Amino acid sequence: MGVTHVVACAALACAFAGRPVAAAPNLLVIIADDLGGYSDLSAFGSEIRTPHLDALARSGLVFNSFYVAPTCSPTRAMLFTGADAHLAGLGTMDELRYASPVPPGTPGYEGYLNFDVVTIADVLRGAGYRTYLSGKWHLGYSDANNPATRGFERSFALLDGAASHVDQAGIKSDVPTARYCEDGRAVDLPAEFRYSSDFYADKLLSYLSQHDAARAPFFAVLAFTAPHWPLQAPQDEIDAYRGVYDAGWEAVRARRVENMKRLGLIDGDSIDDGHEAGWRRWADLDPATQEREARLMEIYAAMVTRLDRNVGRVLEHLRATGLDRSTYVMFLSDNGPEGNDPRAVRGIGGWVDSARFDSRDENLGKLDSFVWLGPEWAHVSATPYRLLKGFPSEGGMRVPLLVRRPVTGTDGSGTVAQVFNVTDLTATLAALGGVEHWPAERDGRAIAALAGTPIEPILGKPARADADKVVARELFGRRSLRRGDWKILWIEPPKGAGRWQLYNLALDPAEANDLAAAEPQRVAELAALWERYVAKNNIRAGGAGGYGN
Repeated sequence: MGVTHVVACAALACAFAGRPVAAAPNLLVIIADDLGGYSDLSAFGSEIRTPHLDALARSGLVFNSFYVAPTCSPTRAMLFTGADAHLAGLGTMDELRYASPVPPGTPGYEGYLNFDVVTIADVLRGAGYRTYLSGKWHLGYSDANNPATRGFERSFALLDGAASHVDQAGIKSDVPTARYCEDGRAVDLPAEFRYSSDFYADKLLSYLSQHDAARAPFFAVLAFTAPHWPLQAPQDEIDAYRGVYDAGWEAVRARRVENMKRLGLIDGDSIDDGHEAGWRRWADLDPATQEREARLMEIYAAMVTRLDRNVGRVLEHLRATGLDRSTYVMFLSDNGPEGNDPRAVRGIGGWVDSARFDSRDENLGKLDSFVWLGPEWAHVSATPYRLLKGFPSEGGMRVPLLVRRPVTGTDGSGTVAQVFNVTDLTATLAALGGVEHWPAERDGRAIAALAGTPIEPILGKPARADADKVVARELFGRRSLRRGDWKILWIEPPKGAGRWQLYNLALDPAEANDLAAAEPQRVAELAALWERYVAKNNIRAGGAGGYGN
């Protein structure tokens, strides 16, 4: 087992190593956008109704130490290429390049998926797979850099990082109309578009309905934009949560902690309320503000339930067509929960506050509203971890990974505690697809190596204990590195100390007890590993010009 890094064959079809194409498994990856941690799914203690994802968790593998990037496009870059985001062009986000001290054009910081990497879609397509994508791309906007040019045979993609869920409104003054493309050609949304999650599932189902399973396997990506802001959902879904959040964020988080303890997911001993300086207390809000804040969370919950409903539609198609017997289904979120004010990004503030939108209390969640959660509700989604999207804390980048292996009658369920990186999932997709050689060169240009290693339990093998496995992150100048149970974390004040802090995640998953002063030698050892990560992955001086609520 394992994927070697050697020069690729001229024709990637040799990657199947003689296995008949039709015998290869189908691969389906479902990505939620800004979904919180495990506690946003009812199977893991939430009040949000997610029956289809709950069933996926019960029938499959649940990875509870799985790491992505602190924001969306760096995660997508790593998932699609198997390389660190700094090698793939997403050392910073396109929307925040203006705030980065790294000079424009610096390799690895282009803000789009560069050509020093090859995508898993490209590799699998060369190996005989049909490749499909429906939903968010956020890795480039040009004719030369969209799903159709990066390996996807059929695609309907939102090129931007977010958009209205109910029409084609964009999220910034310089992009007032969201950019979509179908099979590489710019398109407008069709008249039948009503809601993003419904439409993206419809598109993928149309591709799968036309797929000839007898001739080739498929690799498909369903990339929802829910529950990313703007918070919008069908009215009946919102109304179903009326009153659920009236007690406020502290009460809901405490209830989730108790549910997680009852389910045996956490022991709760090290889980405090995790309140950060600058965040509000529910009791300090006036009644009108409490009512508005509760309504925002009702909309968010409705978005998650609608996403779950559409996951169920896709899973039902697999069952009805018998494809569930040959399909690996993988579900993850692209980062921790979003609690930051989007107006911190240049071009969004004036747009959101313009006459284009009506975000009065009575219009929340509707066609022309533009609202978002604050950090307090996002902190509920991150339960039991600390901080949010944009931070390399556990709450910012430790997300659920649910995997259901093909339905064959064999047991493929359970919880996996070993630490895994998002690039390991790329390596797993390659291994499942029979790929033995990851390309090292394409058109005379060197290609970044596949950084991860296949995840053994997904392949039906026991997970190997790896106390030396390292997962490191850098974004916006914020930094983290985990090896075994130990993690160093650097975040600027006021959320951090502006120095390395040290945590034992086995005892302190909420990162509440900094042990740096008591363990200076351990900090030094992990910091040395950090420097090796920096040198290997072309990491330049950052700068905390990103989200930071």
